[in-house]
Amino acid sequence: MMADTSRVALVTGAGSGIGRAVAQKLQAAGYDVALLGRRSGELEKTAQETKSGGGRFLVAPADISDEAAVRTAFAKTREKFGRLDVLFNNAGTFTQGVPLDELSLDEWQRVVDVNLTGAFLCAREAIRIMKAQTPKGGRIINNGSISAQVPRPRSAAYTATKHAITGLTKSISLDGRADNIACSQIDIGNAATDLTANMASGILQANGSVMVEPRMDVAHVADAVLLIASLPLDANVQFMTLMATTMPFIGRG
Repeated sequence: MMADTSRVALVTGAGSGIGRAVAQKLQAAGYDVALLGRRSGELEKTAQETKSGGGRFLVAPADISDEAAVRTAFAKTREKFGRLDVLFNNAGTFTQGVPLDELSLDEWQRVVDVNLTGAFLCAREAIRIMKAQTPKGGRIINNGSISAQVPRPRSAAYTATKHAITGLTKSISLDGRADNIACSQIDIGNAATDLTANMASGILQANGSVMVEPRMDVAHVADAVLLIASLPLDANVQFMTLMATTMPFIGRG
């Protein structure tokens, strides 16, 4: 299903990887897309790769863990495009893999601030816009992770925040019903981006071994997000797991 040019999306973490691929896919499908991320230069690169006949881009640099910056970016989106139909809550970070007893509070807090608090701040601003616009309503798609279901070794902060995203997704789904706001979660396993490049040389497994893991084209993630975004608001994909077919997930742990 193709979107029409009146639909507006906002993508966080849009300067690289999954965020860039999804933003460009939505733009090509006719969405106007606001690009959020910390690195304005990388956001500009995303915006430069436009598809003719697609929607417009808005570059809106912001640190999603900064409440004032998030509020400003969403206000710019509403001012530029007039409404917001889709939020792809994608931005995230992680720590270096260390045993939990060696994980510093500063590193723990940094991951929580981005992965959980940042997702909350963006969802809150999106809901405020979606409730006030005419027609009201919209869709929030949270990037969970396979780690929202099953942890990897030495990933306590990342795993805890991704489990929390599932709770946030369910709460938004419930609280958003009265205002025609749907919420989904997509749990992605081994999309081929710079962040997963180490999987090609081997990554730590639960049994202590190091194993090369298969990856999938990030374009498949963009296709899946567009599919969810294009549904009418009376239908929803509540949870989707999208993964490289032979990666260690089923049977992991």
